[in-house]
Amino acid sequence: MAGIIAVSACAGGKESRGTPIRLAFCGQLLCVIPYEVTRVQGHFEAHGLSAELVYTRGGSAAMQALVGGAVDYAGTSFDVALQAAANGAQIRRVVSTGRLPLFALAIAPEKTTSLTRVADLEGATVGVSGLGNADHALLLFLLDQAGVDVSSVSVAAVGTNLFDALRLGQVDAGMLQEPALSLVVDAGGRELVNFMDLDEAERHVGGAYEFMGVSVRSAERGERLEEIRRLAAALEAGLRDTRTLPPAEIVATLPSALVAGGDLDQLEQIIARYRESLYPETVSIDTGAAERVRRAQEIAGLLESQEVDLRALLDTDALEG
Repeated sequence: MAGIIAVSACAGGKESRGTPIRLAFCGQLLCVIPYEVTRVQGHFEAHGLSAELVYTRGGSAAMQALVGGAVDYAGTSFDVALQAAANGAQIRRVVSTGRLPLFALAIAPEKTTSLTRVADLEGATVGVSGLGNADHALLLFLLDQAGVDVSSVSVAAVGTNLFDALRLGQVDAGMLQEPALSLVVDAGGRELVNFMDLDEAERHVGGAYEFMGVSVRSAERGERLEEIRRLAAALEAGLRDTRTLPPAEIVATLPSALVAGGDLDQLEQIIARYRESLYPETVSIDTGAAERVRRAQEIAGLLESQEVDLRALLDTDALEG
C-alpha cells in the first residue's frame, strides 16, 4: 500500500479527539473541496470523528487502498466504484458528495462556427484523456443520447495535454476539466456541453450523473454503520458550507500544495459558478444518476449489460434510522 498512497495529509493542526478513520480520495481539486471544507469547519470532530484525509493519485489508487485494507473509506468517482465491483471488489457505496462529472465538451477555436450541436460531431475528432476513462465513457453516452452514430466520431486519446491539443486545433473538440475549460474559452474556443451545469446535464444526458462518493468494505458495513452515519452527517454539513461560504473562504481551506502556483481568483470564480450544480444538498445516493453512469460504461464497452447489480453496490439503506 505504500506505493499506492501518494500523500497523507490534513488531519487538523491540533490533536483531534474522536473515532479515528482514514479516508482516501482522488486529489482532483473540485473533488477535494467538500472534504477539506468538512475538515476545516470542524464537522468531522463535531460528529465524533478524528478523520485523516489521504490524498492519492487518482480514484483507482484510493479504491485499491480501501480494498487492500490500508484505509477505512475511499472517496472516488462512481466509474471507479463500478469497475472495482465488476472486478470482484466487495464494497458498498454509502455516501454521495458529487452529482455531476467534472468535464465539459469544448470546441477548438477554429471550429466554433462549424460545430454548434452535438450532431455536428459526426466526422469530427474528439480528444479524451484516455480510452476507457470516465471522460471517454461520458462522451460516448452523450453521443448515444443525441442519436449520433458513435462509429462516425474519431476519438483520440490525448493524455494530460488535451488543453494544448484543443487550443492548437490538433483535435476538433475535447473533454476538458477546469481550469483548462476556461483557458480554452479565453483562447477563442467555446463550450458545447458543460456537464458541470445541472441544467445542461438534464438536457443532454437526462439528469444528474453520479460522480464523487464514499465506499466502505462490505464486510465492515454492519459494524461501522453508526460511524458511517456520523461520517455522512459530517460530510452533509460540509456540503452545505461548500454551497454557501464565500468562495475565498473555501479556497482558504485547501492545502497550500494543492493550489500553489494556481490562479486563486480564477479558482474562486470556478467555485462560485459550479458549486450549486456539482455539490448536492444531501449525501443520499441518487440511484437514477448511478444508473446513467452504468449505462455509459456499457455503451463504452467497459461493462457487460447488467454486470454489476446496483442494488448490491449502492447502500441506500445505510443512512436510514
